[in-house]
Amino acid sequence: MKVLYMIGGPMGVGKTAVCQQLKKQLPDSVFLDGDWCWDADPFQVTEETKRMVLDNICHILNNFLHCSAYQTVIFGWVMHEQSIINAILDKLDIQNCEVFCISLMVNEKNLEKRLEQDIAKGIRTEDVIGRSVMRIPLYENLETIKIDTNDKTVSEIAEEVRSISKAERNRLDNLKNMEA
Repeated sequence: MKVLYMIGGPMGVGKTAVCQQLKKQLPDSVFLDGDWCWDADPFQVTEETKRMVLDNICHILNNFLHCSAYQTVIFGWVMHEQSIINAILDKLDIQNCEVFCISLMVNEKNLEKRLEQDIAKGIRTEDVIGRSVMRIPLYENLETIKIDTNDKTVSEIAEEVRSISKAERNRLDNLKNMEA
């Protein structure tokens, strides 16, 4: 059975780094960063571009899910609203797939610190701090597994993601054994 990890969190929380780490650690893995489907200049957020990006993401994810070369599909994106997660899942062929929807959580102080490091490196612009901090509370309301990333390394966070999926597989196996 394939495994799909949908990993969300505010800009700067470490989604890409965690997803890249997971790609190296999990069997036959492929990673899609949702931002790659929206790398445009000028960057425009309209109803048309939002539909296009969701369609691109779902098309690529379904191709990965249907490809026999990959056992594990990892997707990382902001996903700050349940409707975004649902819109993606509704368009995916996940019948033979375990799905783990995970939100990487962070407090304001740590997020600002991480974003300031990115700004110093020229990776982001200063306006990202306010937009990202503003979205932190939105993740509390999502139907996702929450992982606290404060004061943790990328490796520690990736291991926590892996342990969640192992624990869930064990729980499902125990339920099957009880039914037998």
